[in-house]
Amino acid sequence: MSENKKNCLYIVIPCYNEEQVLPVTSGMFLDELNHLIKAGKISSGSRIMFVNDGSSDSTWDIITDLSKKDEHFIGISQSRNRGHQSSVLAGLMEASQYADITISIDCDGQDDIHAMEDMVDAYHDGCDIVYGVRNDRSTDTFFKRNTAKGFYKIMAKLGAETVYNHADYRLLSKRVINELAQFKETNLYLRGLIPLVGFKSTSVYYSRSERLAGKSHYPFSKMLNLALNGITSLSVKPLRLVMSLGIIVSIISFIGVIWAVVDNLLGNTVTGWASTVCIVCFMGGIQLMCLGVIGEYIGKIYIEVKNRPRFIISERTYECNEDKNQ
Repeated sequence: MSENKKNCLYIVIPCYNEEQVLPVTSGMFLDELNHLIKAGKISSGSRIMFVNDGSSDSTWDIITDLSKKDEHFIGISQSRNRGHQSSVLAGLMEASQYADITISIDCDGQDDIHAMEDMVDAYHDGCDIVYGVRNDRSTDTFFKRNTAKGFYKIMAKLGAETVYNHADYRLLSKRVINELAQFKETNLYLRGLIPLVGFKSTSVYYSRSERLAGKSHYPFSKMLNLALNGITSLSVKPLRLVMSLGIIVSIISFIGVIWAVVDNLLGNTVTGWASTVCIVCFMGGIQLMCLGVIGEYIGKIYIEVKNRPRFIISERTYECNEDKNQ
């Protein structure tokens, strides 16, 4: 295969306060990229694109230094911290201007970098989307492993199409990214949006290892927020469940009213305040829960109609390098 016919690959890597792990994993990414180039599977114009998500440490300085040392390293920086999903999308949209295929992967080195070769092979076999899927969750804590399983089961019950044990390690062709650009959601959940794009897809399985350095920037609160965002962004079934719950509670309440009337006609008196308090608290709790679910959807509508930008790129290493050479 001649050089001009080889596909250009951009590896998109979101980074937030990764000054400890970036010096370790950057060399691993470069080794894999060079391996793929030497194997003739991608062109020499392929690049590793770091996306700085408004880091408060020296992450951006490390990225700019890497870009000066090797042309295969490039970077873009968001104007402020906007979240992991926004950073992945920013990198994909930027890379789609230059690359035929992209692979998104986290910076921490937990995902098997060598699985990229299998992804590229699957692309050459005709797949536009290749999902990186974990073999198991043996490296997770008991709590995280079981909550993750529960989340995927809930998503399936709600009718949202997701890939089990897949995060954001995936290959996308240029035409998939071009179609993805037509999805204008501000509330991003890429794991659910990618399957909606369609096209031929497959999965590559790998074992996930421990984080190589630094601490995770995805605590339970962020994972919970991502899960809620995924559920409410991809499915309206929670609203239907609220309606069903309202109907059931109404039927029970109606039966209760009939019982109270009949009991009163028979001359019996309802004694005690406990039953009254329980009913009031139960009804109040149901109402508040229903209002919360409805409010979550209304809040998303409020954010969506503002049509704010999903990402803002403030700096690019290649612009900096061009300015320096002039």
